[in-house]
Amino acid sequence: MSHTLVAGIDTSTQSTKVRITDALTGEQVRFGQAKHPDGTSVNPEYWWEAFQAAAEQAGGLDDVAALAVGGQQHGMVILDRQGNVIRDAMLWNDISSAPEAADLIEQFGAAPAEPGEPAEQTARGKERWVKAVGSSPVASFTLTKIAWVAAHEPDNAKKIAAICLPHDWLSWRIAGYGPVAEGEDAHLEALFTDRSDASGTIYYDAAQNEYRRDLIALALAPAYDEHVTPGADCAHVDTDSAPQATAHAEAIVLPTVLGPRDAAAVKASHAIAGKDIEGGCILGPGGGDNAMASLGLGMAVGDVSVSLGTSGVAAAIAENPVYDLTGAISGFADCTGHYLPLACTINGSRILDAGRAALGVDYDELAELAFQAEPGAGGITLVPYFDGERTPNRPDATASLTGMTLKNTTKANLARAFVEGLLCSQRDCLELIRALGASIERVLLIGGGAKSVAIRTLAPAILGMDVTRPATDEYVAIGAARQAAWVLSGQAEPPAWQLTIDGVDTAEPTPAVYEAYAAARG
Repeated sequence: MSHTLVAGIDTSTQSTKVRITDALTGEQVRFGQAKHPDGTSVNPEYWWEAFQAAAEQAGGLDDVAALAVGGQQHGMVILDRQGNVIRDAMLWNDISSAPEAADLIEQFGAAPAEPGEPAEQTARGKERWVKAVGSSPVASFTLTKIAWVAAHEPDNAKKIAAICLPHDWLSWRIAGYGPVAEGEDAHLEALFTDRSDASGTIYYDAAQNEYRRDLIALALAPAYDEHVTPGADCAHVDTDSAPQATAHAEAIVLPTVLGPRDAAAVKASHAIAGKDIEGGCILGPGGGDNAMASLGLGMAVGDVSVSLGTSGVAAAIAENPVYDLTGAISGFADCTGHYLPLACTINGSRILDAGRAALGVDYDELAELAFQAEPGAGGITLVPYFDGERTPNRPDATASLTGMTLKNTTKANLARAFVEGLLCSQRDCLELIRALGASIERVLLIGGGAKSVAIRTLAPAILGMDVTRPATDEYVAIGAARQAAWVLSGQAEPPAWQLTIDGVDTAEPTPAVYEAYAAARG
């Protein structure tokens, strides 16, 4: 495989990236990128056009022996019998379905409490969802979006012949399939996915490797209830609609869930890639972006990545399923056969932007000020829930500064409080994951926020352990390429590509800082 090329595709919210990679070493050979339209709902055809443009920019795919697609999770793509997209895909960041998420929780909690279950209905509903599929409904997840379509666009809901995710749909197109004329076979059964992306739908149980069509029927029921006005509260749907919704859910085509190194079927005589390769290009199962990034980082059991972007994401590799009965941790699967418990904060590196704006400084000046203050910021604590928060689940919260006196209210202490507040919010995520039994032996710090010298310097003290900083790179695309090389090789384990480490930061732990933060946030 020394001269064999594979391609990793990253179809994210913002763009499609194509990374042509040496299958033996993991080194980048060529690269292309094309943007997607802005918005929280997008016509998937834009992803197809962006893929083609990015592939061309990357020098084409004729010499590529295998490829795989990593993609933004949770997006809802619904197709009719001819393979046409019924409506624009609702993306993970479309929060229209928040009321439907709450309704689904209430429906699950409606039955009387069993021994050991919470007495309060909402808590009981969340616990039952976690036990069923590993996660409790929030507006991000695919099933809540299906419920939104059923409640607001019942005619569209009734047309659904297949449901898939962004990476599933793009992979299906790359495999040679797509919309067909009336009466022709669109081969919806050729749709495929993997455990990691399927686990983000909340109608797939990764532990049992099975779809829960009964949950899809629950979401579809409002479309068949004549007593429900489109857009109305659908917490209590007429039971007469259940048989129709159940029959529809049973008939819907759901993507085949491939194993971590299974090859997908490619349409005969079709060649979007591998035209110069004997036998053509092999197509891997692909995966969700967080799981693909963990594969790109070479993460193993005991590793946790902390990604600081617009949001903050802490993801761990766990050998066994992880169930957080409060619903704070999402129990996803990874791309290797393990599990990926994940906590997400709405507020990420923008916390530093808020500090910069308040103090009128740039990033370096913010760091210089923070370093002038002692750990604990002279007693000032920032709870950084500027836009509400998901972990912990406080959607209506706002940020707060506490402990301020005339003596300690200095620019240095305020700067330090903003940096410590961001890191403490991520420590919350780590502690939740640790409390569920997942081992945390190494922390990998990635994302734009990792570029901050203040974050890099203070992270090990706040998180309580050394922090490893991989080089800035396209880890979703690298993970997809690594999967493609794995499928191509036929080996039991993925290729051992070298991870470039920019540094390992260490510092004396400052547990009192996190203790003060925990007390302030309550």
